[in-house]
Amino acid sequence: MTACETGPLKDVFEKPAGVETQPSGGVGTPAAQAASARTLTVADLKFALGVKSYEEGNYKEAQQALQGALNDGLEKKEDQVQAYKYLAFIHCGAKREKSCREAFTKALELNPDFELSSAEAGHPIWGKVFREIKEAKQVKDAK
Repeated sequence: MTACETGPLKDVFEKPAGVETQPSGGVGTPAAQAASARTLTVADLKFALGVKSYEEGNYKEAQQALQGALNDGLEKKEDQVQAYKYLAFIHCGAKREKSCREAFTKALELNPDFELSSAEAGHPIWGKVFREIKEAKQVKDAK
């Protein structure tokens, strides 16, 4: 194997035996799920890195990787929604409410039926912000 081949990365993206995954959208979803069963792109790798970094508490790195994935054309709509969700969490946690609201709004534009998990929705910072944005969008869409 040459230095240019990605053999060692294979281990990074395989789910270890016995590891349970949460339903799509839950915090703790393995980063590998984002890229399974298709060819990996740079955007996919950045998305996986962003989710992993978020789960490890490396929020600055997570923000850079997730935004990079979106900027590089992350293809799968559900991955885009998840990227915006994690970005919203990061912004809300850093008290950047405007950016938090913008990220949640983009997630809901991509998927109007998007919901946070019960644990995420109950979060004291971003749960309220998400509910406000979702309700405002529903009122706007009903007109």
